[in-house]
Amino acid sequence: MIDYLAKWRKIDWLLLFAVLLIVSFSLSILYSLNLNIQNGDFLVSNKQVIFVFSGLILFFLFSSINYSLWSTYAKIIYIFSFLILLIVLLFGTEIKGTTGWLSFGFFSIQPVEFIKIGLIIFLARYFSKNASEFFLFKHILISGFFTAIFVVLVILQSDLGSALVLLGIWAIILLFTGIQKKHLLILLSTFVFLSFILWSFVLSDYQKARITTFINPGLDPTFRGYNVIQSTTAVGSGQFLGRGLSLGSQSSLRFLPEPGTDFIFAVIAEELGFIGVILLLLLFLFVFYRMFLTMNKSKDDFASYIILGTIAMFLVQLYVNIGMNMGISPITGIPLPLVSAGGSSLWSVMIVLGIVQSIHIRNT
Repeated sequence: MIDYLAKWRKIDWLLLFAVLLIVSFSLSILYSLNLNIQNGDFLVSNKQVIFVFSGLILFFLFSSINYSLWSTYAKIIYIFSFLILLIVLLFGTEIKGTTGWLSFGFFSIQPVEFIKIGLIIFLARYFSKNASEFFLFKHILISGFFTAIFVVLVILQSDLGSALVLLGIWAIILLFTGIQKKHLLILLSTFVFLSFILWSFVLSDYQKARITTFINPGLDPTFRGYNVIQSTTAVGSGQFLGRGLSLGSQSSLRFLPEPGTDFIFAVIAEELGFIGVILLLLLFLFVFYRMFLTMNKSKDDFASYIILGTIAMFLVQLYVNIGMNMGISPITGIPLPLVSAGGSSLWSVMIVLGIVQSIHIRNT
């Protein structure tokens, strides 16, 4: 009993506190979206409260499981993830143009959010087993091949954003592991070639339109360019101190599409201004800092790669989501971690942070 309590005292409470502050940002913004609306529907914010509490349960549950268990079952987790992606592709429900959801009566779940964790675990095991030989190009090819399987299956679901996250996890882990310049040149050349193939034969018309609209929103300001124009307007209108909670015209008057999910960053910028955005980004930076500290104290490579993969997942999603809100990256429907409304995203983040905490508990 004493040993059990000692392990819980080792939890990185500072990281958890920062996470809870970020979640508080989310709940405040989601609640504010309906304050100035007659007969406002607070269903989304109320559901998010439930997701937060259930997410905390998942966090502590996965914190209590020895992280080394995931290394043992990494291959099984990969196969299971592959089968889930196939099931989604064949039987998934289409929501907002993406066939990436499984519906279970009164609720739906987006499995790709959890597939990200499966890929992190698989790559962490593979890289930790072969890190000393990564000067051999075959290991880059093998790890890239297994990543590409997931990427292709997700692209076939018309979920380009999640595919970019999966690819980004692999690329960032690879860069930190160390890669020779000639191998990097080969990968970049391959990426350019595959991008051409993707554009010519794989991407649907609406996905191509998102990219061209990103380059020039004015080409279609009332349809495909509308989201970019409204989000950049919202970001700019917040100025330094913001307009105040529920006082943003773009979000409160519903000019801004999907204000609780894809474009919640624009709402934060409009209502809380530059100060609110900086505070949010500093909280994310602090989360990264605490994870880096745990990674430096880790006693085995598998644990370090798990944390590196988690940081990579956060970084890619932050860049893509904030970028599309500011008009510097295409709109892909990627949630802002811990902030955007939705159970699947929040649960997956709390699970992987729980695994990071398991590493912290057992290595400090």
